[in-house]
Amino acid sequence: MTDNRWKFSVAPMMDWSDTHCRVFHRLLSRRARLYTEMVTTGAVIHGNRERLLGFDASEHPVALQLGGSNPRDLAESARIGEGFGYDEINLNVGCPSDRVKGGNFGACLMAEPQLVAECVAAMKQAVAVPVTVKCRIGIDDQDPEVALDTLSRAVIAAGADTLVVHARKAWLNGLSPKENRDIPPLDYDRVYRLKTALPDVPVVINGGITTIAAAKAHLDHVDGVMLGRAAYQEPWRLLSVDPELFGEAAPHATMHEAIEALVPYIERQLSLGTRLHSITRHLVGAFHGVPGARGFRRYLAEVCTKPGAGTDSLREALRIVGQRTDASIAA
Repeated sequence: MTDNRWKFSVAPMMDWSDTHCRVFHRLLSRRARLYTEMVTTGAVIHGNRERLLGFDASEHPVALQLGGSNPRDLAESARIGEGFGYDEINLNVGCPSDRVKGGNFGACLMAEPQLVAECVAAMKQAVAVPVTVKCRIGIDDQDPEVALDTLSRAVIAAGADTLVVHARKAWLNGLSPKENRDIPPLDYDRVYRLKTALPDVPVVINGGITTIAAAKAHLDHVDGVMLGRAAYQEPWRLLSVDPELFGEAAPHATMHEAIEALVPYIERQLSLGTRLHSITRHLVGAFHGVPGARGFRRYLAEVCTKPGAGTDSLREALRIVGQRTDASIAA
């Protein structure tokens, strides 16, 4: 396929992929598709929508990830998300946390493919933007060959525009959410087989991918790649996304330049009462293999966390770390 909308994306991660993080990531790549952390339908319908769903215009393209299993509530939440300007609505069928098990959403829905299809159909009727599904290859004792195929075909028949597949099972009984990120073995070949079986459906692979070089290798088999923890823990890697995957220059040549470009946004946020640390916590992994990187991290932790800290503190942290063309180490 030639549609590049899902060629590279940054995964939704609870407590990390907030609007401040996404604004920072957008300064590293124009082309990466960014996702919100999962928001439940109950929160969208009954909560503070501006706080939960508001985002900066610079973040586009940005997708809203929803958690839920009631088709009517998901349709209403999708409609609200579209009204806020999101470019995509994503349904989470992959999160293995205790919270999602109790609420009957996330990975436990792998056991209910027909319900997921009904949810997708309701969301598709409600919005004009793409509706996508993020799932695992299976849960617990499911056979991944059967489980993934059954869910995928059901949601595609219901109108899902793209499948994002975390290439490992989720063990809802016996493993913690943290263990589910690492212990179940990765099975990239299973996702490749799904793409072969559904040649006309965009398939995005996720799970254990840590470098842009690895992402390029996966693109020989699937339509898109989603980076998770690597993008958050080592954001410098995102500087090479546009040059390596799209043949375009990165928005900024170095991490220093990108962080300097973030300063006006930070100043606006500080004027609204946001604490500096709420933003700079996303910069901790910004530098790699650069003299002063450890001092930079220490300064963020010890100075930028103080009440009243401002952009002068961030600029002082930047002076500690040496200049380098960060894209040269990002692959």
